[in-house]
Amino acid sequence: MSEKSEFSSSILIGIPAYNEGPVIAQTISKIKEAGFLNIVVVDDCSTDNTAQIVEELGVDVISLPINRGAGGATSTLIEIAKRRNVEYLVLIDADLQHNPLEISKLLRFKEKSDVVIGSRMIGKHRTGMPFSRRVANSIGSIITWFFFGVFVYDSQSGFKVLNKKALHSIKITFDRFEFCSEILGECYRHNLSIKEVPIGVHYSKHSLEKEHGQNIFNGFKMIVRFMLK
Repeated sequence: MSEKSEFSSSILIGIPAYNEGPVIAQTISKIKEAGFLNIVVVDDCSTDNTAQIVEELGVDVISLPINRGAGGATSTLIEIAKRRNVEYLVLIDADLQHNPLEISKLLRFKEKSDVVIGSRMIGKHRTGMPFSRRVANSIGSIITWFFFGVFVYDSQSGFKVLNKKALHSIKITFDRFEFCSEILGECYRHNLSIKEVPIGVHYSKHSLEKEHGQNIFNGFKMIVRFMLK
C-alpha cells in the first residue's frame, strides 16, 4: 500500500482562498493528481466565484460570512482538522505558487517534526522568488525572531504540515499575515519541533497581486500589531 493511499483519510489538505477564481480549479486538480483527495477550502468571503467553482468540483468548501484574512481562514482550517480528527493538516496556498507534487516531500518529515515548513528561502530554487518578496520575507523572519524568539528562513510560508500535537496546541489570534509568525511563536511556547524543507516556487501575475502575499509594507504593519497586542 502506498503512503498516499495509506494516509488518505488521516491527511487533510487545507486551502485558504480569497478571490482565487482564476486558479482554484487548477490548484485542486493538481492536488488530486498528486494523489490527495481529502481536501477542504475555506473561502474567505470572496467577491468572485471561488466558492461556486470549488462546489462544482465536489470539494468541501466553508464560506466565511466576513473577510477575516489569511489568519482567520487558516484558524478555521485548523478547527476543521481537529473536528475531523485527522493526523496531519497540510496547508497550501490557493494561487499555485506551491507545487502540489511537493506535498509528499514535506510529508516525509511528518513523523520527525511537529511542524514542517516548505521554505522558499533555502535550496536551489530560492532565486525564483522576486527580490521584493525575498526582502519582505527576510524582514518577516527577523520580526518573528525578535518578538517570538524563533528563527526560520521562511517564516511567512503558507505551505506547511501540522501534526495532531501541533493542531491541538497552536492558537491563532491574528487574522492577517501576522498569523505565520504567531504559529512559530506557538511552536516555541509549546515546545513543538520545526523542520524547514526547501521547495520550488512559481509566481504568476495572479499570485504577485498585492492581496495575495507579503510585502515590505505588511512587515511594518506586523511590527505595529505585535507591539499593540
